[in-house]
Amino acid sequence: MFICLCALAQIWISAPPLPVPVTNNAVAAWSDGAGTTVYSFLGLDSTKAWNGVTNRAFEWAIGRQAWEEIEPVPGPGRLAATAQAVGGRVFVFGGYTVAEDGSERSLPHVDMYDPRSGRWSSRAPMPIPVDDAVSGVWADSLIFLVSGWHDRDNVTNVQVYDPFADTWRQATPIPGRPVFGHTGAIAGNTIVYIDGVRRNARTPRYEIEPTSWRGEIDPTDPARIAWTALPIHPAPALYRAAAAAVGDEVLFAGGTDNPYNYDGIGYDGVPSRPRKDVFGFNVETSTWRRLPSLATPSMDHRGMVLAGDRLVIVGGMVGDQIVASQVVTAMVGEAVGRRPSPLPPLPPSHTTSLIPAISFTTESLALPKNIDVFSM
Repeated sequence: MFICLCALAQIWISAPPLPVPVTNNAVAAWSDGAGTTVYSFLGLDSTKAWNGVTNRAFEWAIGRQAWEEIEPVPGPGRLAATAQAVGGRVFVFGGYTVAEDGSERSLPHVDMYDPRSGRWSSRAPMPIPVDDAVSGVWADSLIFLVSGWHDRDNVTNVQVYDPFADTWRQATPIPGRPVFGHTGAIAGNTIVYIDGVRRNARTPRYEIEPTSWRGEIDPTDPARIAWTALPIHPAPALYRAAAAAVGDEVLFAGGTDNPYNYDGIGYDGVPSRPRKDVFGFNVETSTWRRLPSLATPSMDHRGMVLAGDRLVIVGGMVGDQIVASQVVTAMVGEAVGRRPSPLPPLPPSHTTSLIPAISFTTESLALPKNIDVFSM
């Protein structure tokens, strides 16, 4: 079922731009009593070359007139990372590096940023390093990473990180084809993701996967996810769109219907064109609806930020595969026609260790000893 919410006035407007153009950057937002700050980590600069992959990081305190550069993310620059904020810290997961010969490597890195001190620290690495994964926060306590690319192929794994215990667990894997560059978020107890790219044995090697899925997280055992296929959404199948959860709805914006690596040229050799579609899926009514479109089509996103009462999309690629410094924002009430509803409360049995641990015997996947997640 589709519902159309149309608007004559453009509700997506420009915000202060990034100091430099960047795309494929991980984004997150953090709030305290003083306000909300939006972050941009890693990505690719305007050269779109292997040596243009950056580890630079920036922050924008909403209400200020400009972004500020902060300490870079530790380690090498990387693409297709993802970021989430929990418990007053911001966590950056994975991504991949690109060498001069074109070889790529998925990294297991988990880096934690403390907005108050401006310092970085390393956390327990991902058991299965992935990039181009979907991430989301459940119950202000656990971070889920869904599918993604691991060095040579996509994986079906759903990996769950507890930032308070600094531990990883495995949850019910996705039942559909594994993908990278898919788009999604968590609304309440529901994971929603769409599309992405599957790996083919034929040419082109990578092809869009037109699919939509929802996963119901069991509040009494978050490792258990009940997956069901959804009706196809109202836009073409998309790659590297932006997404955010707003109450009981997951919103999607931009992206492209022609998958590519990192330079914006499709795997089929045709330059990819960004889209301006915006639409949402309501997890309570199980309906899709169209929403007011972006003013400027854009693609190559790693997330859309819900920052207080507004949605924010940072950087990306615009027409002609141009890496942009643009930042666009929309008030939640104008974008979706209502204020976000609160997330459900934590289950009574919730503790910082919700899921039975899973042991990994491969030495390269061994986890370090537990440490205080907020110690420096």
